[in-house]
Amino acid sequence: MIMKQPKVSIIMGIYNCEQTLQHCFESLLQQTFTDWQLIMCEDGSQDNTYEIAKQIQKRHPEKVVLLRNQNNLGLNETLNRCLAVATGEYIARQDADDLSLSERLRLEVDFLDSHPEYALVSGRKDHFDEEGIWGNLGDVEKPTMKDIFFGPPFCHPSCMMRASALRQVDGYSIDRRLLRVEDYHLWYKFYRSGFNGYNLQQTIYLYADARNDYSKRNWQNRLNEMRLKHLIIREVHLPWYYYVFALRPIIVGLLPMPIYHHLHRRRLQN
Repeated sequence: MIMKQPKVSIIMGIYNCEQTLQHCFESLLQQTFTDWQLIMCEDGSQDNTYEIAKQIQKRHPEKVVLLRNQNNLGLNETLNRCLAVATGEYIARQDADDLSLSERLRLEVDFLDSHPEYALVSGRKDHFDEEGIWGNLGDVEKPTMKDIFFGPPFCHPSCMMRASALRQVDGYSIDRRLLRVEDYHLWYKFYRSGFNGYNLQQTIYLYADARNDYSKRNWQNRLNEMRLKHLIIREVHLPWYYYVFALRPIIVGLLPMPIYHHLHRRRLQN
């Protein structure tokens, strides 16, 4: 079946997500905006993720493109593979363990259609685990370059970008030193190239985040984040004292887990 060119291409790397992939896809089927295609790229899973993805693609050939890496490449390169075959005017992200609320795509498409001065849009997200929703987080409405220095100002898996802008900044960087901060670096490249982004103040996304899970608190990820902050300081010519703020990922990593856990939950529940 020949797939017509969609308004929105959703790109998603899938890896060891056999328990959540079907539920994730169902949240896309429930979107009130229907002119989309989903491009999934399986990245060397060790479970039945690829088999489930094949079943989804077989049932929805008009909606789903399925790619497969020969071995595990990481999210950066996997998303670039999806981008290479995407034909939509807009590129949306989605993670396989998360859910999009039914109005998400329509709200983002309507915003980009009516605001040509913005190249990307995201929105608020609810954090949930097996016990239900336990927190909500949003970002500053109109981030600046300085906001980017202090941390990623957009929720990556719930964002939508103009395909032309994403390709103009050469997609996702594949430098191994930028693993797990690929979104942070992408926002920097957008702003460095003169693009701007906007955060909707509505909740549009459900983000899987076990409240007692510290697996994302990885030292290598924190070092990569600090390196990226140093890069921003040098290239944007921020004052020298910003190097002190660049230590934040390391300082946070030194906190005892009960304190980190308390601060993380407090931030999301205020």
